Amino acid sequence: MKQKSEVNAWSVTWGVLMAVLFSAAAAYLGLKVGQVFEAAIPIAIIAVGVSAAAKRSNALRENVIIQSIGACSGAVVAGAIFTLPAIYILQAKYPEMSADFLKIFIASLLGGVVGILFLIPFRRYFVEAPQEQFPFPEATATTQVLKQSQGSQALPDREEQGGGASSAKPLLIAGLVGGLYDFIVATFGWWNENVTSRMVPFGDDLAEKAKLVFKNNTGAAVLGLGYIIGFRYALIITLGSLFVWWLVVPGMALLFSDTVLNQWNPAITTAVGDMSPEQIFTSYGKSIGIGAIAMAGIIGIIKSWGVIKSAVGLATKAGAATESQHTQQDLPFKFIAIASVVTLVLTFLFFWFGVMDGNLLFALVAIVLTAVIAFLFTTVAANAIAIVGSNPVSGMTLMTLILASVVMVAVGLKGTGGMVAALVMGGVVCTALSMAGSFITDLKIGYWCGTQPRKQETWKFLGTLVSAATVGGVMMLLNQTYGFASGALAAPQANAMAAVIDPLMNGVGAPWPLYILGAVIAVVLTLCKVPALAFALGMFIPMELNVPLVIGGAVSWYVTSRSKDDAVNKARGEKGNLVASGFIAGGALMGVLSALLRFGGVSFDYAGWWANPLSELCSLVAYVLLIVYFIKATKR
Repeated sequence: MKQKSEVNAWSVTWGVLMAVLFSAAAAYLGLKVGQVFEAAIPIAIIAVGVSAAAKRSNALRENVIIQSIGACSGAVVAGAIFTLPAIYILQAKYPEMSADFLKIFIASLLGGVVGILFLIPFRRYFVEAPQEQFPFPEATATTQVLKQSQGSQALPDREEQGGGASSAKPLLIAGLVGGLYDFIVATFGWWNENVTSRMVPFGDDLAEKAKLVFKNNTGAAVLGLGYIIGFRYALIITLGSLFVWWLVVPGMALLFSDTVLNQWNPAITTAVGDMSPEQIFTSYGKSIGIGAIAMAGIIGIIKSWGVIKSAVGLATKAGAATESQHTQQDLPFKFIAIASVVTLVLTFLFFWFGVMDGNLLFALVAIVLTAVIAFLFTTVAANAIAIVGSNPVSGMTLMTLILASVVMVAVGLKGTGGMVAALVMGGVVCTALSMAGSFITDLKIGYWCGTQPRKQETWKFLGTLVSAATVGGVMMLLNQTYGFASGALAAPQANAMAAVIDPLMNGVGAPWPLYILGAVIAVVLTLCKVPALAFALGMFIPMELNVPLVIGGAVSWYVTSRSKDDAVNKARGEKGNLVASGFIAGGALMGVLSALLRFGGVSFDYAGWWANPLSELCSLVAYVLLIVYFIKATKR
């Protein structure tokens, strides 16, 4: 049957609706608990559902467009809420600071457009690479959802896949199991979301005295993510996490037991030895991770400079693709070049008249910094998403804020004006990097599903516009309702940005020794042929979100190595991909539902129960049963 056009009133309307709904839900949840859920999978599930309900036949590419437009929500939301609420937070201390809807909207919109334009030249490099090089865990799961619902072969670059109802059934069942599992935890709190070494008295003593702690998130979605990433990369990520938590954190407590290290953050008033492991990680360990991520990014840029040039060359030739090369048609390179220049000029004018109060020098410095950092870190963001499915955007943005603050202070912009300027610059860069990471996932999905990338790229701008307007409105509403400085909304990333930028703009330094230590670690890893970015991601992302990745990777190794028949192992591995995709899809969709319930005021108080170690024991039992189900499901 001939595939209908992917872009039509149906796909665009539903894509815009998804962008609005998920931008609102993601902004609320992100500001409330500090986590922005990935919207691609739940949007794909909804797209498939409404297409089936409307009896639209052969709607695969329509659903790809719906997903691509709607997925702008998570990208724009992450870029906005990680930085711009810091203006409101600092406003409580400095009443002269101000932010309005227009400033938030324009910063988010321009950042999103920059991210789209800067990424397109690299599309072919990332999407055409073999999955062994770039696993694309989220794109894999989303494609499974889209194609299994069609009864299609799941991933075209794999040699063998089951199709039709026999493949859709395990995906659906795993989605129900994983979704229900995560929904029970997120909504009702029947068991704790984490298992820690503190659940036993010995572990509690170890954490307090030796600053050693172990944590593992027991969610189904994160377990599935680890399975798709695979054991090798998951192990490297987790080793990075254990390096910080089991060597750096106890080492600092031992070396500086009676010392208050607050040269770069006067708010720290506790000696290192009196801090909890979590406080040491937040105050010092994450900064080492930021330095490592930044250096790994720089090393990646240097090593891939040839790739950057060849990617631009590929983009210039894309316009010559014939109609038979449907999946190779990008927007013309000439358009990308002109649009990039126009967008940067508009960003410069925004900085000049909307942020820098008409100071030409400040605006020129700001646009140069923004453009250079956004372009160079675009490949880092895309690389991180392609490998581990996690974008270290907050770490890269924090580094951007630090560099921007140092440079802007050097040219004379200080105080509250400098804070607003640096935060807006950070908002543009953060949204650009977040969009780049999100969009490469969409383009990989489109590549697997046979969608013309040119159409995805064209309509991505509409999704960005809608999402930027939505998140600006939601942010203003939440500030008026709760107030970011009140503590009712956690906004942890924005609070971190505010804590870093305040002393920098008032003459207090940054934790350069920690950044330099992280950078040295990244260099040593590179010399030892260890993927520095994966290790650095583990250093920055909390341990509880890293350990389940290696557990999922270990499950992947186990199910693909039990038989002496390679064909059986391969079949079990592919079945495991379906189960893992179901876990990710079900967990993501139920995360949205839980967020909507919270948004509607439906919530349950289980904080007291989670403070009881028995809740962690229940969590461990549930997690073991979930893993047993996963392994058995691959053998059916």
